[in-house]
Amino acid sequence: MSIGNAGGRPERDGQRRPGPDPREQPPLRPWSAFNFRDYRILWLSSAAGLVTMQMRLLVTGVWLYDVTGSGLQLGLLGAVQLAVQLPAILYGGALADQMDRKKLIAVTQSFSFIFIALMTALVMFDRLVPWHVYAVTAILGVTSILGGPARSAITANVVPRSHLLHAVTCNTATFQIGAIAAPLAFTVVIETLGITAAFAASAVFALPASALPLLIRAKMDRPQSEGSMLQRIWEGVVYVKSHPILPGLYIMDIGVTIVSFYRQIFPLIADRMFKSGAGAVGIMSAANSVGGVIGTFAVLYMNRFRAKGMIVIYATLAYTILLIAFGLSPYLWLGSILLVGLGATDAIGMTTRQTTVQLTTEDHMRGRAVSAHSVSAMSANNLGTLEVGYMSDQIGANNTMILGGVIGIVVVFAVWRLVRGVREYRYP
Repeated sequence: MSIGNAGGRPERDGQRRPGPDPREQPPLRPWSAFNFRDYRILWLSSAAGLVTMQMRLLVTGVWLYDVTGSGLQLGLLGAVQLAVQLPAILYGGALADQMDRKKLIAVTQSFSFIFIALMTALVMFDRLVPWHVYAVTAILGVTSILGGPARSAITANVVPRSHLLHAVTCNTATFQIGAIAAPLAFTVVIETLGITAAFAASAVFALPASALPLLIRAKMDRPQSEGSMLQRIWEGVVYVKSHPILPGLYIMDIGVTIVSFYRQIFPLIADRMFKSGAGAVGIMSAANSVGGVIGTFAVLYMNRFRAKGMIVIYATLAYTILLIAFGLSPYLWLGSILLVGLGATDAIGMTTRQTTVQLTTEDHMRGRAVSAHSVSAMSANNLGTLEVGYMSDQIGANNTMILGGVIGIVVVFAVWRLVRGVREYRYP
């Protein structure tokens, strides 16, 4: 695969097809992807699906804790999701490369409407019990993962390559903003109308999330691959392993995240680093999310910077340096400012990495490449939570952040030096 033209059409006799130089075209606006009807439909479906997921997680958690009063039973929701989602990710990627992606999204999302509506009815008649919540969490954990790679991979089918960075950026920004807006909407609904209405609202949002993908006009015919699903999954593993860019990006993400995943230990950081309580947790979480939104939109202004692999290198390096500064920070206000920077650099790296996956992968393998990215991210996040939590108990939260930043710098320089494809990738 040619690094400079990765994922593009093959050129005859090694020559590029004549045409205008993309660098000489007027700059695209941040919302340029919305000029395409199919993308607008996909975005609306994705936004509705995000609200559905966020509200379902919140309402089931609140209901379960109100009924049981048990933190352990509440924590089991996360354990159930992790147990069912990890095995399903690679399977979902293979499905996205085999089936019509828009139909796969519609079918998997329809499960959310059916089962959340069922829970709403059970709540109305006071028949909902904890095992119902665990069962639905497991089922929807699987279906959301099975549809996730298709939702990501279909982006390249509904916008031209010239607009792909803007489309992926809008997707990421929607997730970042939705992670703030959906909980606020949930709070309004549950405080004014009650928990039954919160269940119902989640079901209502699931309807457009499942129906809208069927209105997409782009052709989604998938080649009929030979062999079993396990063989197709293995084919995807081999493809990603031999790819000139993706292994380096995934290794760098895993190596840095495992030693730095601080989001799940904000309560510990607030207590041990800043001697503060729950209020500080909210401040730090909001600061990190604000940084994520800023970083996501900042990517749009890097469109003409051709060295896309180096953007990920620079952003990740900046992240590790800010992590060290965060570990040295003695004040909550300073730590919160640094968390804005950490959220921004993390979002820049993540958005550019996701775009690179889309640009450098052939259409018939894109679902499996996306699922490999999800596997690396999910594994790193969970291992990172465990490692950072453990090390914080052993050497302190501040020293854990500093050590994570130092190790992260070593990982970044190792990938830069050893993975030639990452530092040499250019687009356009």
